[in-house]
Amino acid sequence: MTSGHKIPVGLLIAAVGALLVIVSLFLHWYDGLTGWTVFEILDLVLLSLALSMIFALVAGSELVRRDVSPAVMLIITVTTLVVVVTQVLNDPPAVAGDAGRGKDVGIWLALGGAGLMVAGALLANTQISLAVESRRREGSAAEEPTSPLAGTGPKPEPPPERP
Repeated sequence: MTSGHKIPVGLLIAAVGALLVIVSLFLHWYDGLTGWTVFEILDLVLLSLALSMIFALVAGSELVRRDVSPAVMLIITVTTLVVVVTQVLNDPPAVAGDAGRGKDVGIWLALGGAGLMVAGALLANTQISLAVESRRREGSAAEEPTSPLAGTGPKPEPPPERP
């Protein structure tokens, strides 16, 4: 008895990027200031965009029977990328001070996560998936093929016996 599950690779990559964006909000974006302390509403926007991408992964799996449109996923991911890029290019927010604090690891992690989200959404449009198949082992290990191609060809004949 075999049971197969498809894991959408694009959505998986986008969800990893979304997790990176969420983690980056707790790291320092500007010298000593996290994403949560720097932004008033932008942190909540990034969090909701990242969570919606994680929901798209769950909806694309067999746990929930509702698919999210690839166009909607692309809009969500591009919006996330635009928000993060504007923060990289703009001066630091007022709460960071007039000295213009330097950018720290959190903002770059958010940029990488947003890039992964866009790449995953583009891959989801191509509908590439990873198939995982689980098999129940019956009989002895000698009877089971050891590779997917092991049982497909003719069996080799044993060598002839010498007198």
